[in-house]
Amino acid sequence: MRGITLGITICAIGSLCAAQGGEKTVWLSELDLTQVRQAFADARKDRSIDDKPLSIGGYKFERGIGTHAESCFELALKPGADRFIASVGIHDEVGKEGSVEFQVCGDSNLLWKSGVMRGGDAPKAVDVPVSGCKRLLLLVTDGGDGYAYDHAVWADARILVGGDTSVVTVAPPEDAVILTPKPGPEPKINGAKVFGVRPGSPFLFTIPATGKRPMTFSAKNLPEGLKLDPETGQITGVVKKPGEYTVTLSAKNSFGETERPFRIVVGDRIALTPPMGWNSWNCWGCDANDERVRAIAEAYVKFDLINHGWTYVNMDDGWQGREEHPDGGPGRYPPTYALQADRQKFPDMKKLCDDVHAMGLKIGLYSTPWKFSYGNYTGGSADDEKGNRDNRKVVGRVTFEKQDADQWAEWGIDYLKYDWAPIDVENTRRMSEALKACGRDIVFSLSNGASINRAKDWAELSNLWRTTGDIGDNWNSVARIGLSQDPWKEFAGPGHWNDPDMLVVGYVGWGNPRPTRLSPNEQYSHVSLWCLLGAPLLLGCDLGKADDFLVNLLSNDEVLEVNQDPLGKQAGRISSVSGLEVWAKDVEDRSKAVGLFNTGLFEQKVTAKWSDLGLQGPQRVRDLWRQKDLGVFKDEFSSPVPRHGVVLVRLWPVGYPE
Repeated sequence: MRGITLGITICAIGSLCAAQGGEKTVWLSELDLTQVRQAFADARKDRSIDDKPLSIGGYKFERGIGTHAESCFELALKPGADRFIASVGIHDEVGKEGSVEFQVCGDSNLLWKSGVMRGGDAPKAVDVPVSGCKRLLLLVTDGGDGYAYDHAVWADARILVGGDTSVVTVAPPEDAVILTPKPGPEPKINGAKVFGVRPGSPFLFTIPATGKRPMTFSAKNLPEGLKLDPETGQITGVVKKPGEYTVTLSAKNSFGETERPFRIVVGDRIALTPPMGWNSWNCWGCDANDERVRAIAEAYVKFDLINHGWTYVNMDDGWQGREEHPDGGPGRYPPTYALQADRQKFPDMKKLCDDVHAMGLKIGLYSTPWKFSYGNYTGGSADDEKGNRDNRKVVGRVTFEKQDADQWAEWGIDYLKYDWAPIDVENTRRMSEALKACGRDIVFSLSNGASINRAKDWAELSNLWRTTGDIGDNWNSVARIGLSQDPWKEFAGPGHWNDPDMLVVGYVGWGNPRPTRLSPNEQYSHVSLWCLLGAPLLLGCDLGKADDFLVNLLSNDEVLEVNQDPLGKQAGRISSVSGLEVWAKDVEDRSKAVGLFNTGLFEQKVTAKWSDLGLQGPQRVRDLWRQKDLGVFKDEFSSPVPRHGVVLVRLWPVGYPE
C-alpha cells in the first residue's frame, strides 16, 4: 500500500464539500495558518515546512498542515461541529529522524493522543467527537527529546459540521494586555541601588528617573573624584580610594522632589547587580553595524528605557575586521596586533563608544579565544586549531588577550561576551587577568553552556556565565531553560550571575527580525522568571520596532527591582505539581518575591503556602505587574493563572514595611 494517495476527494468549491449524512467538511488547511504557534519555521498549507508535498511513512496526502514541534493550533467551535478527523505523523523529508506526540484537547480535556511517533512511522488515524467543545487545541509536542527534525503533519485534517461551516473558526490570538500603569509626572528614581567600580577605573552611572522633564539632579556625599551633571543625571569621574560610600541621590521637577540612597562600592568587584541591556545576535546575527547600534542606543532614550535601568548596548559576533595584513593576519595590524573593527561596518569604533557614553549608556562587544568565531570572523588566536575545529581545543596557541583588552579599553568598551566551548579555565583566566589589568571596568560574560561542576571557577574569573545552550523564542525553550535553573542558585550573588541566555521578546529573528513567537502571557512569564532568577536582562530585539506592549513590559520598575535587588539572591523552586510552579526569591528588605507559574494549557489556580515559603503569620501581598496591593493573607495566597502565564507578587510581614 506504500506510495498511494490517501484522503477525501476535494470538490471544486475549495474548502467545503459534501459529506455523508448531509454533513459538510471544514478543511483546516484552508483556515488562517498564521495563527499556528510553533517552535520553528511557519505552518504551511498542504505542504511540509520544507515546502514539499505531504508524505508520512510512504503514504502521500493532498491536503493538510505541515508544522513543527512544539506547535499549537487553537480553534473556536460553535454548536454544529461534530467530529475532528485526520491522519498524523512525521514527514518523510526527515527520514528516520525526529520524534513527536500529537494531542487533541477539547476545552480542558485531553480527547486523544498518538503516543510518541518517529520518523518513518506509518500515519495514525484520528477520529474524535468534538460536539459540545468550545475550544479545540491541536498540539504537537517534541516527544521528550528536543524538537530537532520534528517536522509534523496533520494530514487531511478536517472537522465535520452539521450545518453552517462558520461554526469553525480560528481562535483569536491572545490579547497583548498592558498590565502596568504608566509612571506619573512626579520624579521617581529607579534602577540599581548599588554600584561597583574598581579603584582608578572610569566611572559612569546615569541616574534612572521617570517623571516630567525638565528635571534636575543632585547628590550628597559623592566620593572624591566624582561629579554629577545636574541636567543629565550622569555621574562621572574616577575614584581612587577603596571603600563603600553611601550617597543620597535627588531628582526634582515641577511636580515634586524625591530622594533615594545609593551605595558606591569601590573595590575588586563590578556588576553588583545583573547587567541590563541589549545584544545584537538575536536580532541581526553577524550583521550589526554602526548605524544599527546607534539606533538601539537612541531607542533607549526615545522609549525612556534608560530611565528604568537599561544600560548596555552590545555588539555580538561580526564586528571584527577581516582585512588581511601580511604581518598580522586578518584584522590584526602591527605594532600592537590588537584586533581592529570591520571598517565598512564600524568606521570609527572610538567615536561610537564616545557617542554612546554621551547618552549615558554603556557599550560592549564579542570575542572568542579561537582563531575564528562561530560566524567565521577573527578571534583571539593567531594559530589554526590543527584539525580540532569541531571541539575548539585551544592548547598551546598564540593568543592576544592583553592586546585586545588594552584596545577595548582605549575605545571605551564596557562589556565583553566571550564565546567558547568546551569551557576552558586556562583561556578564561588569561582573558580575566587581561581585562582586570586594562585600566577599565569591562563586565566579563562567558558563553556558551557552562558546566555546573566548574561554576566556582566561573564565579572567580568572570561576572556571568551561560548555564545553557541558545534560547529560542518559543514556550518550550523558555520554560525548559528558565525552570531548570534551580541547581545553579548557590553560585549567584553580587558580581557573579548565572545567565540563562537573552530575553526573546519583541522583534527577533537572527538576521530577519519578526515578532517573537511567545504569546503575551509567555512574555510576562519570561521576564518574571528571569527577574526572579537574578539573571542578566539582555534584550535581543529590534527596539526601533517596539510597541506599547513591549515598552510597558520592559518598564515596570517594581518587577525590575526584583532583578536588581542588592542582596543578589537567585530564586529557587518552592513547589512543582502538574505543571504548576511556585518560585521565590529573598529580597534585601526581608520581603519575598514569589512567582506563580502555570505551564499547562488551560487556566488553573496556583497556590503559594506560607509554610512552604518559610513564613509565619499574615503577609501583605502586592501584585507587581499591576502595581496593586491585594490585601493581607493569613496562611497562603492563591490566584488563577492563565495558560503559560504568571502572577508575580511580593510578600511583606504585616507591619513591615508600611
